[in-house]
Amino acid sequence: MSPPATERSRMLIGAVADDFTGATDLASGFRRRGLETVVVVDPAAVEPATYAGVDAVVVALKTRTAPVDEAVARSTAALSWLVEAGAERFALKYCSTFDSTDEGNIGPVLDAFRDRLGVERVIVVPAFPANGRTVREGRLFVGDDLLEDSPMRHHPLTPMTRSRLRDLLAPQTRATVTEVPLQDVRAGADALRSTVDDAPAGYLVVDAVDDDDLVTIGRATAHHRLLSGGAGLALGVGADDAPAPVLPAEFSHVTGRRLVVCGSASAATRGQIAHAAATHPTRKVDLEAATTDPAVEIAELTAWVRGLDADAVPVVYSVGNPSDVVAATDRATSDATPDAAALVEAVLSTLVHDLVADGTVGRVVVAGGETSGAVVTALGAPALVIGPPLGPGVCWSAATTSGGRPVALVLKSGNFGAADLFSTAWEALS
Repeated sequence: MSPPATERSRMLIGAVADDFTGATDLASGFRRRGLETVVVVDPAAVEPATYAGVDAVVVALKTRTAPVDEAVARSTAALSWLVEAGAERFALKYCSTFDSTDEGNIGPVLDAFRDRLGVERVIVVPAFPANGRTVREGRLFVGDDLLEDSPMRHHPLTPMTRSRLRDLLAPQTRATVTEVPLQDVRAGADALRSTVDDAPAGYLVVDAVDDDDLVTIGRATAHHRLLSGGAGLALGVGADDAPAPVLPAEFSHVTGRRLVVCGSASAATRGQIAHAAATHPTRKVDLEAATTDPAVEIAELTAWVRGLDADAVPVVYSVGNPSDVVAATDRATSDATPDAAALVEAVLSTLVHDLVADGTVGRVVVAGGETSGAVVTALGAPALVIGPPLGPGVCWSAATTSGGRPVALVLKSGNFGAADLFSTAWEALS
């Protein structure tokens, strides 16, 4: 994965994200702070000119729920590529709800990064106040609810049944986990820097309840070579008075219809589907039919999209209400039946690939981190150019597929975005 040698300006920060929505989320934050940023999907396929002279590079992986050994291997390979590409500082970006079980993957990957970079202390800051994720007294909140009382408690892959970050991280790592309370953050950057530098080696869970706290944390740890947390980390990097980013030229080449695909089961995405259903054509993936013959289901979905008015914004989704998750889980219990989540990813990513490949569709909103990764992988896009923001944690990006087609993408975490996102996202490109 070593990048070809090239002369370029210094890369201030290189980040590794454990899913594609998180990668564009963090990259959008860097861009708002005045950093020229690119998201790299396949480092081995990226030309040096893609990242030459940029301030920040985010490598997008699909490792959040991968087996631990695979997640560590792929993450450390991406980190090594960033080291060789010339990054001065590094970050591991994970979900603001710390999606991870006692078996990993956040702790094992952080341990590997500490070993690779030879650092003693790493902050753990998943807080993203703009989207209601805060850390108080070492406990992670989603809005006013503790993480364990939020809908994340029922996540099908990473159910979050505890809220204290130390309790979540400690089973995953051999290192000491220390809590840094809000009063130390509010003492200011200089005082916080002393607190952090005097703490035991290992991981430091730092309280943060608003954006100013994140800025303070960023300034206090500006000398740290390795950071970890959510997209809120970007608030501590770059300039406070950065000019508003303009629409990159790559978006001017995008043509074709609009499409929304949803593989997320989150409450936010279900609300967005319900809102869109009032004015847009919607269609639910038939998992029973897809299990029997996925090619037939994909062909029927493709024909349905092509048969709609060219100005329509069709929404294809897998989960419309919580009972759909239960039904899908029951359907996937047989050894002979493909995993429901993997099946949805395959159907939706192939649908997008086929419609983009023939020029029917050129602008796509994708809901769900795993689904986003599957879509970008299917398109064969080696890198993403970050475009207009659509709200906290959501932005447009532009890419060129392996077949040479330009495409505009929104890669949206299932939990993020306004209720009317599927209707209003397109305005940012006009």
